[in-house]
Amino acid sequence: MRKFLFVLITLALALEGYAQNIQAHYDMGEGRGYLTTTVEMFRPDKLGSTFFFIDLDYGSNDAEGISLAYFEIARSFKISESALEPRIEYNGGFYRLGNGSSFAINNAYMAGLQYTWNNRDFTRVFTFQANYKNIQDKNDASFQLTGVWTAHFFKRKFTFTGFADFWREDNVMMNGAETDYTFLSEPQIWYNAGEHFSFGSEIEVSSNFSGHEGFMVNPTLAVKWTF
Repeated sequence: MRKFLFVLITLALALEGYAQNIQAHYDMGEGRGYLTTTVEMFRPDKLGSTFFFIDLDYGSNDAEGISLAYFEIARSFKISESALEPRIEYNGGFYRLGNGSSFAINNAYMAGLQYTWNNRDFTRVFTFQANYKNIQDKNDASFQLTGVWTAHFFKRKFTFTGFADFWREDNVMMNGAETDYTFLSEPQIWYNAGEHFSFGSEIEVSSNFSGHEGFMVNPTLAVKWTF
């Protein structure tokens, strides 16, 4: 549950320049069955825009209470009226196991460019990001490519949004396999029942992610409140 930038862009226009929401997802993936909450905020200004989100898992990794905390924050910089913007980003967090031990998620620092396209009424928005990526204590010189999209249908009653990330990172999976590249995508579909409340689903599609070698699909049931 992360960086749904363009649904936030569209909501920001309706909310006079900023948008924030909180989501609750019940993860129905194999061997999962836990709750994740997400807080997101997008705020544009004359010099660019700021986006952040915080994910909290509850009860994963056989741990009680908060078992994972993850944070991302990104800033883009507006150059005249160009759709091409420089950007910087930070990612980090930790996870906790049932035996009480905890482990840091390696800090990651990114810098790059993003290009944004939208139609006239902002019912279709897409961005592409190309980033240099430094993963602390792991990969000094890596990369990440990201696509983010939003599409509204039926007078904005339905919203299809999501992102896809592909990056280089040296990892050892839980089965001992060594991998070099990771793919993660989280498309979401929402039914907007009113101005603030939505319900729907997210499907996490990944490869070599979160310690699991190869391809995985993990659906959720979700609700969202937009402030």
